[in-house]
Parts: sequence; structure tokens; C-alpha cells
Amino acid sequence: MLPRHRLPRAVIALGLVSLFTDLSSEMIVPLMPAFLTLQLGATATFFGLVEGVAETVAALLKIFSGAWSDRSGNRRPLVLFGYTLSAVMRPMMALCTVPWQALVVRVSDRVGKGLRSAPRDALLAAATAPESRGWTFGFHRAMDHTGAMLGALLATVLLSVGLSTRQVFWVAAIPGVFAVLAILVGVRDAGNDSRNSAESTGFTLTWSQQPSQLRRYLMILTLFTLANSSDAFLLLKAGEAGIALKFIPLLWIVLHLTKAVTNLAGGRLSDRIGALPVIRGGWLVYGAVYVLFGFANAAWQVWVLFALYGLYHGLTEGAEKALVAKFASPEQKGTAFGLYHSICGIVALPASLGTGFLWEHLGSRTALVACGVVAATAACLLPFFSRTDKVAAGQPKR
Repeated sequence: MLPRHRLPRAVIALGLVSLFTDLSSEMIVPLMPAFLTLQLGATATFFGLVEGVAETVAALLKIFSGAWSDRSGNRRPLVLFGYTLSAVMRPMMALCTVPWQALVVRVSDRVGKGLRSAPRDALLAAATAPESRGWTFGFHRAMDHTGAMLGALLATVLLSVGLSTRQVFWVAAIPGVFAVLAILVGVRDAGNDSRNSAESTGFTLTWSQQPSQLRRYLMILTLFTLANSSDAFLLLKAGEAGIALKFIPLLWIVLHLTKAVTNLAGGRLSDRIGALPVIRGGWLVYGAVYVLFGFANAAWQVWVLFALYGLYHGLTEGAEKALVAKFASPEQKGTAFGLYHSICGIVALPASLGTGFLWEHLGSRTALVACGVVAATAACLLPFFSRTDKVAAGQPKR
């Protein structure tokens, strides 16, 4: 048995994969709002459509990829194909000349994410003892955000030395190649509980067959996700507050630095006191930060709020996945993670479209404050859930 905070080899390998992938992705994502709206002429509503449709397509695929990995007992091929597809398609943003082309590229990138996410998380859960899953998922997300931070930093350097936005998009192909190589060299299928029970369970996506604790949690998560529109809207807010385009990647670095540091602490905290209290605190932070974003009108305020916003991610990302792994039945962990990811993605469409609509017609303040209020409402509902399922919160470890 590994010491509680010693990470298995498979977890470290998948962490490196995510680091390289997000290094590539975050050389592009911080520049997309300005690229679409200023260079391609897209409106805020169309930008919301791009993000919403992309995440919805990914979400639908996550349901099927998770269930299929349970059925087949072989998760690695989906993980490999998903990361490879994203690595190939993402730099194609450099070829876009009209908004609909950017939509096609972004959706194709998210198809890769949809295929890989649920099987990958099931691999992480299978490789880790139950009492250390918060730490494992927190580490994985920390590596993810470290890559994002490095990607934004590299984008800043490249823009500063005179490269154009399109040229930066092309350079983003390089770390994507390293991500694929890391899978080929370091990732193998872990022990899979689903293999032995595939014949008895079959390929099923039935909601009613999921554990009741998981279903109730996912219903409350759905409400919260209605407030969780694309982070790119916060980048648009940064532009409104007077932050120049060349400093936007640096703002992204601040966000992901906070995420990386607090993910490690948040993961350990969820192992110690239980996931639900940590998630509830993170959702309340989200609500407060979004309301404050709505009233921010100076650049320094946006810098501070981006740092605080990273705390929400650090508290919730590892804890939410650890909670899903706890509630899921052993033979359907891939399906459970598929449902979790699908809710976060499918609801992203109305969330992003709604935020874009409010932004365009009533202003950024109304849009962001509305998100904050909905998030706080969801956080207030979690205590009712935790009282119903006290075991979900876990007991403090001595």
C-alpha cells in the first residue's frame, strides 16, 4: 500500500499529459475572445454560442465514452485518441478567417476532450486508494493549471517579441505533441472493476440505475452549472476594465497559479473533512467573486478578483471528482464520471448563451451578478443534501 500522499506512477503520468495539453490550450484560449470579436467580427452572443456548443458536444460524448470504457474494460484507447484529436485540431484556429470556422475548430477540439475525460478520471480513480482520491484529483488539476500558466506565459513572451496571434496558435501545436507522447510512453490501463461485470451490466446510461446519492448531488450541480458560464466572459470584462490585450495572458497566469496552489490544498482538505463542505465553500466563493466582477471598473480590481476566482477552482475541482468516485458503483465509474462531465458541459450551453444575451442587452454587470446569485443559491441547497446523506461528507481523519 502506498503512503497516503505518495502518488502512483499512473497518476503522475496522466498529470504530465494534462500539463502539456493545457500548455498548448492556454496559449490559445486567453486570446480567443479578442481574436473572435476584433479580428473575425463575432458578436458577444456568437462568442457565447461557440463556447456553449463546443462544451455541449463534448458533454454528450463524455456520457458515451465513460459508459463505453466501463463496457469494454479498456480506457486507454479513448484517452489516447481524445488527446491526439485535440492536439491536431487546436492549432487550426490560426487558419480561421470567419467566425463559423472558429466554431468548427473549437467544437472539434472539444470532441477530443469529450472522448478522453471520463475514461481518464476513471483511470485516476482506479489507480488511487479511496482515502486519497481528493489528493490525486487535486494533484491532477494542479498539473493541468500549471500547464495553463506556462502556456499563458509563453503566449505573452511570443506576443512581446512580435509574433502575431495566428503565429502563437501555430506554436501551440508543439506541446500538444509532447502530451500524446507522454500517453504513449507512460500511461497504461489500471485495474478496471468494470471488466468483470461488463456482461451483467451491459452498455447502460440509465439515470435511475445510478446510486441515489450521486443523482441528488448531480441535480444540485446542475443548478450551480447554470451560473458557471465560460471563463472567457471574465476576459471580456478585463478588457472593459482597461486591461490591454498583451497583458491578458498574464492575467490568465495569475488565475492558474492560484488554481494550481489551491488545488493541492483543496484536495487534501476534502480527504480530511469530506468533500461536501469544501465544495459548498467553493461555490460560495464563486458567487461572491462574480458579484464583485459585476461591479469592478478598474484594472487593479480585476487582477485581485482573478486571483480570488482561482480559490473557487482549488476548493472544488478535486473535491467534486472525489465525491463522484465515492458515490459511483465500482462497475460504473466511467459512466458516473461521464454523467458528471456531461452536466458540466451540457448546461454550459444555456449558461453561456444566457450570459452572452444578458451581457449584450443589459450589460456586463447584470450578466455577472446574475451568475453570482444563482451560484450562491446552489451553495445554500448543499446543506440539505449533506443532512440527507451524512456519510457523504465523510469524517475528519485523525
